[in-house]
Amino acid sequence: MPLSLFFFLDGVVFATWVVRIPSIKDHLGVTTGGLGVALMCMSIGTGLAMTVSGRLCARFGTRPVVLAAITMLSLAVPLIALPGTIVALCVTLAGTGLCYGVLNIGLNSAAVEAEHATERPVMSMLHGLWSAGGLAGALLGGLLATLLTTLQHFLLVSALVLTCTAVLARPLLRGRLPAVRPARGGRGGRGGFGLALALCGALAGCAAFGEGAVADWSVLHLRDDLHAEASLAAFGFSAYSVAIAFARLTGSHLVRRHGPTAVLVTGALLALGGILAASWTGSVAVAFAGFVAVGLGLANVFPLAIAQAGALGGPSGVSLASTIGHTGMLGGPPLIGFLAEQIGLAGALSAVAVTSGAIVPLALYFRTGSSRKALT
Repeated sequence: MPLSLFFFLDGVVFATWVVRIPSIKDHLGVTTGGLGVALMCMSIGTGLAMTVSGRLCARFGTRPVVLAAITMLSLAVPLIALPGTIVALCVTLAGTGLCYGVLNIGLNSAAVEAEHATERPVMSMLHGLWSAGGLAGALLGGLLATLLTTLQHFLLVSALVLTCTAVLARPLLRGRLPAVRPARGGRGGRGGFGLALALCGALAGCAAFGEGAVADWSVLHLRDDLHAEASLAAFGFSAYSVAIAFARLTGSHLVRRHGPTAVLVTGALLALGGILAASWTGSVAVAFAGFVAVGLGLANVFPLAIAQAGALGGPSGVSLASTIGHTGMLGGPPLIGFLAEQIGLAGALSAVAVTSGAIVPLALYFRTGSSRKALT
């Protein structure tokens, strides 16, 4: 369906930016701490957008919001390659983050509508296609790393995504579904309903912290700490994207067979071990395997959390849980940058082990009688 292709295109755009982070850092001559500030500006822009995107989806519909947001994001990405100062980069990334935040809520709200209409768990599959798009974007970035400048690369991908958007716009709008009505009150402000949404957000935040940290810093870790070539380092993110895509495409089956708690706990422990291996090894191959383990472990946490939030509160539930969860994405990459200034990038990446471990008690909480329905 057209919606799945937009998840894929979103992944392509995200990976296109990620694999060029080292090039942008070198172009500006900034420290890891300075880069962390710039990444924080992007995360702040995304977080601000998420606070209002639910209302935009409720007023205009999820799919028109998706079309507008992906168009603006595609136009914004080439601008990232233009700044000559860290201040200009911060402003550009903040604007790009605004577009990305609106697109994120639009896509996830549309996915909740699809789950509601088909009565099938499709959220993990759609997020798997996002990861497949990330893989495609990372592979393309690795191939083009030595052939095109960053600006040329961004312009090429922008043109590709805009063309696909124009072709897919009418089929996407034809597939519009009725909005999901909130399960209880719609805003989750009181009692167990509000707590369930908050815990969905906490789970999403733990996953987002790890995913954001690995996405933004794995390529730099492989290149600078393990001395991998630029193209090989970009393929490291590709391996991570393959793992996430595989885990999400099979996630619905795993949840039906083993239950959400088993998937969450096993995944958390796998991610914890994987990030420690990737951070502290001296081997590029072991680091690749570690990042793959992180991808496999964290892959289904965010989709499970956001799908449930949407089932409880519709677009407003998705917006609320995503905003809470986005604190992980907001704080993750810049925190890694600041820590790297003090203890090195390997030590900083180990912080992902803490947030991965925090998933375990949250998942076990969902087994209690009062919260068993939260992620089932």
